Amino acid sequence: MEAERASQLYAVVEAGEDALARLQVALDAAPIASVLIRSAAGASLDAGSAKPLIDLAQKGNAAALLAGDAQLARTLRADGVHLDAGKDLAAAYEDARGILGDRGIVGVDVGVSRHDAMTLAEAGADYIAFGAPAHLNDRDKGRVRRDELVAWWAEIFEVPCVAFDVETGEEAERLTRAGAEFVAVELPAGATVSATRDLVAGIAAALSVPETTG
Repeated sequence: MEAERASQLYAVVEAGEDALARLQVALDAAPIASVLIRSAAGASLDAGSAKPLIDLAQKGNAAALLAGDAQLARTLRADGVHLDAGKDLAAAYEDARGILGDRGIVGVDVGVSRHDAMTLAEAGADYIAFGAPAHLNDRDKGRVRRDELVAWWAEIFEVPCVAFDVETGEEAERLTRAGAEFVAVELPAGATVSATRDLVAGIAAALSVPETTG
């Protein structure tokens, strides 16, 4: 007997020129559960650039998360904050939780640290994220490591897992089969409307895969 298991789509968008248009295209292309709003390269995230994206995401029934700034998330009534991998993640988590309270989402990218993943989940993080960022010297090795961590996490823990740095439908399907609750797709700055639509639609189509049961 075959049942269907599916990950949810998690979009990542840089604030800045054409960000609203890119996000609107993505929301029109497929259902999106969460939207992570980052600052553009060389810029800081501020109310003027973040608020319109928060409003658009929430209007599209997606949770709006800001990268790294819990206070700004609270001020702008975003749904929560995403903390990137780095030093003192536990302290950063406690600070963010103190600002947002129990109702705000605090998700954490733990890099490749199993210890940090378990520690932050026990502390109350709403999701744990693993990725294969572009700065890695060996992206293929990074993807393998990400996939292994997602599968390990999904088998043992109940706290949701987000898989980052997903670029193809094949990756998305593999991560869904591994048990990722969310698969993140970046909406690249400078991409055409059609390219953005095709990317999001392609990733979304790969998120539902048959699962043999019984």
